[in-house]
Amino acid sequence: MGGEERSDGVEIFVAEKWVDSDVSVKRHSKGVLILKMVLSNGLLNILMVYAPHSGKQEDEKESFWNEVFHLVSCIPQNEMVVLAGDMNGHVGSSNVCHEGTHGGSGYGDRNADGSRILECADGLNLVICSTLFMKQESQLVTYSAGHFKSTTDYTIVQQENKAMVCNVKVIPNEECVPKHKLLVIDIWFNTAKRWHKITIW
Repeated sequence: MGGEERSDGVEIFVAEKWVDSDVSVKRHSKGVLILKMVLSNGLLNILMVYAPHSGKQEDEKESFWNEVFHLVSCIPQNEMVVLAGDMNGHVGSSNVCHEGTHGGSGYGDRNADGSRILECADGLNLVICSTLFMKQESQLVTYSAGHFKSTTDYTIVQQENKAMVCNVKVIPNEECVPKHKLLVIDIWFNTAKRWHKITIW
């Protein structure tokens, strides 16, 4: 889903059982796509993103994160937001200066692009879900090339909804694209007086 075929950017696939819940799929730019779904207790907005990598110009990175900030800010507060994708930054294992946004679990050292992710999340009152769970290294590393390992793929939700996130993990032996491991988040939703688990890959 998400429009015309292209060789870069982001796409999204929806399990057949959730297709009738889709309201819209809109591509805002090469690096940002939004899926809106109707659940019985509200609306869910899934923003799939692909941030400029470390070799890109600073103004391109700044433009991307300004776009993300604006799009999330425009979503009504009573709707849930899941921001997910390759954000091309390392938030690291330490939550110093970002205790509300970073849960204290992570991998490696923070870099400048990771600080940009944290600053955006801070400004929007979001939390990086993978930092909320203690995991082995194999379930934290999302990118592996030879001896180089890092975490650049994340899922992020609003602070008030973090209790609905029951697990975030990397599937070590599954590559979704070359060198990138599959990142999975499980979220519980109360729909039609029943709890259902939505898994975002």
